Amino acid sequence: MEPLTEPAVRASFVNCSKGEARRISVPRDLAARPWPDLDFLGWRDPGAPDRGYLIAERGGRLVGVALRASQGIHRSAAKTTVCSLCLTPHPGTGVALLAAPRTGAAGRQGNTVGTYLCADLACSLYIRGRKQTGGELRHAETLTLEEKIERLQANLGRFLAKIGTA
Repeated sequence: MEPLTEPAVRASFVNCSKGEARRISVPRDLAARPWPDLDFLGWRDPGAPDRGYLIAERGGRLVGVALRASQGIHRSAAKTTVCSLCLTPHPGTGVALLAAPRTGAAGRQGNTVGTYLCADLACSLYIRGRKQTGGELRHAETLTLEEKIERLQANLGRFLAKIGTA
């Protein structure tokens, strides 16, 4: 992924209003991010930990989605400890159920799409071995790094399509 600027980040959001996008807490360390190792930019808002954000390149444009951590499921009651994008297993509470409002009329009516994701949205770093889960739950895979990246991109594309970003 190419480095992003704060204006590009704010302009990318497709499932929130322009006013909401202006109020998003954009990471201050954008210049220091490991851009060559990122398949998407993801972060949680330190001031509002139930909020997360994900920006990906899709069809030649940036697509940003606002996410919310589920309030209905207690962390210990999560149905999985595996991220649905990168398939990284996490011990404890390393996976969170995050929901994104759908785009358009469906989103304005309150419809959302939820999935289990790495709680810190660092999928790209986990599959490249640049970040560890803190446990030895990682299952042995025979896929190459390129195949893992392709799988992550395909899973991300399906999630974004369900939100209505296509």
